[in-house]
Amino acid sequence: MGLALGWASGPAVAAPKAELQPYWDSSDAANPAAIDHSPWQRLLDGYLDTRHPSGVHRFAYAAVRSADRAVLRAYLAALQALDPRRYPRPEQEAYWINLYNALTVDLVLAHYPVKSIREIGGGWLFRGPWDDAIAKVAGRALSLNDIEHGVLRPIWRDPRIHYAVNCASIGCPNLAGRAYTRENLEGLLEEGARDYVNHPRGAASQDGELRASSIYDWYQADFGGTEAGVLGHLLRYARPELAERLRGYGGPIDYDYDWSLNEP
Repeated sequence: MGLALGWASGPAVAAPKAELQPYWDSSDAANPAAIDHSPWQRLLDGYLDTRHPSGVHRFAYAAVRSADRAVLRAYLAALQALDPRRYPRPEQEAYWINLYNALTVDLVLAHYPVKSIREIGGGWLFRGPWDDAIAKVAGRALSLNDIEHGVLRPIWRDPRIHYAVNCASIGCPNLAGRAYTRENLEGLLEEGARDYVNHPRGAASQDGELRASSIYDWYQADFGGTEAGVLGHLLRYARPELAERLRGYGGPIDYDYDWSLNEP
């Protein structure tokens, strides 16, 4: 969830727009090959706590052994040695999501200890590493923002992308406990949306007022373009208790986001 802003919330116009980088807009639907994401799964199995009582998945950055850091680096090198344009769209989408998330974890590990990913890269006002070129795929240097806003959002035009890419922060949708693949892609996207919407950091109603993640403000264009569209999206995934409070709601939405690192 790349947003190089130095404040907790902000107007939607401040968020990066989804602008297709045409270089990536091709695929090979006939290619049956599957990309191996098992090294990423090994890291998730070893260091991601998906049962934390807070409901926020926590990654144990401080516990990562040097041998497993080497596994992560080798996995990233293997992904960057591939040309994703030679794969079908579902395989591509899983590739880009896993690459984004693995790069983010590697970035935090390279600068750890930090209290927030916003301590890495960037400048005085627009803090964060999202515009820094940290990967090279098919001859092109890429930043995290390139991957999210130049590839994933404009090609797939699916608001659930926001639940899939992880910015190593408490306020972000959970880092999935399973590596994305073409087979589990749809299920994980739905699971990510449902879990986040129904967690207090996604949406919560208290004393008749609605508080929601700043994601729905920054990227309102992806959620219908209006607050009514945001409410409609939330209702699609809300469990009965939350849905009852959302239905017919006409008041303001208070947006919030926690940039603290998603560690135990």
